[in-house]
Amino acid sequence: ADRVEFTKDNLQPLMETAKTTLNSKILQPYKEKMAKIAVDAVIDVADLDRNDVNFDMIRMEGKTGGSLEDTALVNGIVLDKEFSHPQMPTEVKDAKLCILTCPLEPPKPKTKHKLQISSAEAYEELYKQEQAYFVDMIQKIKDSGSNLVICQWGFDDEANHLLLQQELPAVRWVGGVEIEHVAIATGGRIVARVEELGPDKLGKAGKVRQVALGTNNSRRQERILVLEDCANQKAVTVLVRGGNKMIVEEAKRSLHDAMCVVRNLVRDNRVVYGGGSAEISCSIAVRKHADTVVGVDQYAIRAFADALDDIPLALAENAGLSPIEEVAAIKSRQVKENCPTIGLGLMSVDQAELKTHGETIYHSTDMKEVGVFETLIGKQQQLQLAAQVVKMILKIDDVISQGQYQ
Repeated sequence: ADRVEFTKDNLQPLMETAKTTLNSKILQPYKEKMAKIAVDAVIDVADLDRNDVNFDMIRMEGKTGGSLEDTALVNGIVLDKEFSHPQMPTEVKDAKLCILTCPLEPPKPKTKHKLQISSAEAYEELYKQEQAYFVDMIQKIKDSGSNLVICQWGFDDEANHLLLQQELPAVRWVGGVEIEHVAIATGGRIVARVEELGPDKLGKAGKVRQVALGTNNSRRQERILVLEDCANQKAVTVLVRGGNKMIVEEAKRSLHDAMCVVRNLVRDNRVVYGGGSAEISCSIAVRKHADTVVGVDQYAIRAFADALDDIPLALAENAGLSPIEEVAAIKSRQVKENCPTIGLGLMSVDQAELKTHGETIYHSTDMKEVGVFETLIGKQQQLQLAAQVVKMILKIDDVISQGQYQ
């Protein structure tokens, strides 16, 4: 395996790898920008000293509307939510967030009790008690020093109006996964009861703003919340835009693939070359090892070598070439030239480095020169998983087919 050398100041090798990954995806027309987003997202959350990447710190948020070119990397958290009241400020600077998992509403009886109100005075009394409960909760939030409420559950119009009166912007119905991301990014603690709130449990963000997307008609505008300059700088969000939901989802998958490849190179920058070259060179080495093994084990080892040949055989067959002849030609060149990077080059005849024997043209090409490679981690996982699946199948004694015992 060769190594792909890169530093924080020289990310070009990672960019080239990400662009190659995106070549066959829906993002191909914008691969330059998307590769930069994928590389920047991984490097922002990576610990290059320990060669570690925490993928949990990268959020993927999709929003229909706009084009794929509008996809952006946000240094912070993006929530598909808006402030609970239209009159609340759309921007909060130096935000101190209290993250609640309790609903801002009066407690409800859990049993099937009914409360009958027979007079206006009783209703007034109940209304005052509810008001006092709301005011007490909101005052405790204010006393903690918070100036923004993130709530996992909803709250009714009464609580919403009181929050507006107290100049306390709030966001409701923030999901469990999202609320965890907010807590990690802002350094806050998720609080289950308002009584437990304190200044040490608040999250911090430099700016929280509401961004409108779409047309100018306010009824049809979609809004998102952006939390920027968070306490934990290693939290990023990729905001994916697209014409419809299917395009957005496909773009998210494509970007995730590119980020996984970059992550693998950060963890281990060793690569093997494609076009079946890695499998063929492994097959030759395994066969050579089989000759040194005594007993029936050598037949099992040779069978594994034959299995490795199936990948380049399938590649040649899918390309409409003669599988046996092409793989034999590649093996011959690898052994003669002692070059394990020679594989099946599926470019046009005039571009590929072809070897002619008589009238037969073979498509064996040095993959190192073409620049086709994949990470060693990925290749190891593929072979290990394939071997494990075969072991699992061999452990099955019998298969009961449908209708066998009818």
